[in-house]
Amino acid sequence: QVQLVESGGGLVQAGGSLRLSCAASGRMFSINDMGWYRQAPGKQRELVAGITRGGFTNYVDSVKGRFTISRDNAKNTVYLQMNSLKPEDTAVYYCHADVIRSYGWVPSRDWGQGTQVTVSS
Repeated sequence: QVQLVESGGGLVQAGGSLRLSCAASGRMFSINDMGWYRQAPGKQRELVAGITRGGFTNYVDSVKGRFTISRDNAKNTVYLQMNSLKPEDTAVYYCHADVIRSYGWVPSRDWGQGTQVTVSS
């Protein structure tokens, strides 16, 4: 069983910064894509940023230039550095990892438990 454990959420004032971390552990062969989604109250979950195993990244337009996603493949960990935070960034942030559990298997998506990010104005 694969577990994703997130950390780094909290309360911050507008303009501040937070760094989220998500570490995957358990029985796995490798991890393909990793990323972060968020869900604000009353809204659908949206992709914030994604990163391939090789380091290619993509971002939702609203966070470009403010957020940076990175990963450490040796630690099976993905990070989200969030700068210049705005009240509209307030949401529960979920990490995901597309895990290959054994050689030759197709990836399956695992999710973290979510971490609350609140940005006050």
